[in-house]
Amino acid sequence: MAQAIDIRTLIRTVSDFPRPGVQFRDITTLLKRPDGFRTVIEAFAAAYRGVAIDKVAAIESRGFIVGAALAYALEAGFVPIRKGGKLPAENFGQDYQLEYGSDRLEMHADAIASGERVLLVDDLIATGGTAEAALRLIAMARGSVVGCAFVIDLPDLGGRARVERAGHRVLALCAFAGD
Repeated sequence: MAQAIDIRTLIRTVSDFPRPGVQFRDITTLLKRPDGFRTVIEAFAAAYRGVAIDKVAAIESRGFIVGAALAYALEAGFVPIRKGGKLPAENFGQDYQLEYGSDRLEMHADAIASGERVLLVDDLIATGGTAEAALRLIAMARGSVVGCAFVIDLPDLGGRARVERAGHRVLALCAFAGD
C-alpha cells in the first residue's frame, strides 16, 4: 500500500495554457512519481473494488494512463475513447463543446457490448462537456455506467454537478477551487 500523500501537491499548474486565462492542471508531475501514480490507482481501485465492472472507458489522452492501469487493477477490459479520426476500425462519435472551442470523441463500434457495466475515467473534470460526450457514446453502445472517476475536479466550472444531474455518480480524488 502506498504511503498516504496529498496528490494535490504533486500536480503542476501551468498558467495561460492552452489559451490565456486558463490554469491548466498537469498530472504528468504526479505520474512521474511512483508514489503519486500508485496512490491514484490504489485510491480508485479501493473505491471500485467489489463493484461489478466489465470495462473501464478512458478519455484521450491523460485518461488513458490512469484508465489502463485501473482496468488492470480491477481485472476489467479497457476501452479508449479517442479524439475524432484516430480509431482504425468501425466507430461512432459525438461532437461536444469545450470551454475554448469544439471537438469530437469516438469509440470503436465493438468496444462495449449491450449491458456491459462501464466505469468512465479521465484525469480532470472541468465543465463536463468531454465527460458528457463520452457518457453519450457509452449510452449509444447500450453500456451501463457504474460511475465516473476523475483525478481532479474543478468545481467552480460545474462539470461534476452537470454529470451528477445526469444521474451519474462521480468520484474525484482532489479539487482545485477558483478555476
